[in-house]
Amino acid sequence: MEVVQLENVTKIYKIGEVETRALNGISMTVSDGEFMALVGPSGSGKTTALQIMGCLDQPNSGTVKVNGQDVTRLNANQRADLRRGVIGFIFQFFALIPVLDAYENVELPLLLNGVPPKERKERVMEMLEAVDLLDRVHHRPDQMSGGQQQRVAIARALAPNPRIVLADEPTANLDTANGNQILEIMHRLNETTGTAFVFATHDPRVMSYVRRVEKMQDGKLVVNGDIPVK
Repeated sequence: MEVVQLENVTKIYKIGEVETRALNGISMTVSDGEFMALVGPSGSGKTTALQIMGCLDQPNSGTVKVNGQDVTRLNANQRADLRRGVIGFIFQFFALIPVLDAYENVELPLLLNGVPPKERKERVMEMLEAVDLLDRVHHRPDQMSGGQQQRVAIARALAPNPRIVLADEPTANLDTANGNQILEIMHRLNETTGTAFVFATHDPRVMSYVRRVEKMQDGKLVVNGDIPVK
């Protein structure tokens, strides 16, 4: 089953009189359980594609379906509801709430989704165990290493049991050992939960882990290594 479908999607950013075509008519699908990467140089459009998939931005033209819904026809509140129920996010700079400890950061999306207290506690502890952080439950972000913070971010993304997790350069700020550990954890969670993962990255380590690579160049998908899809 497809969790995300993009059809002829274009995204144009305009600053003053200057237009930048970040996405130039791309089409792709992401199915349940995929472990894939969008790769390409800075400015190739991979992060914009992730933002469109995650309902964080709207295309100028084309169709975007997430969980079977055409998100271009939804209002802002409906898109927010869809994000909370279906999509998890992992960011390059972790994006944890600094005044909350690991438990509270992972619990936050469950609170927003109205999950009952007992179920919340069970789910938070399950996810912290899955990312090997039971010894950091009550540590705040400034009391943890970068690798530990990213593991909290992974647990938070997976806590609501989303169909898809979108990860934007999740290893960019980590050393080799921590980056490899993060990738091992996400790969394991992909296999055990069936949640799809889509990475936007230029990290060769990520490319070596995923099962599918889509190359981007100048806002287009690339076929056979060098030919953009029209």
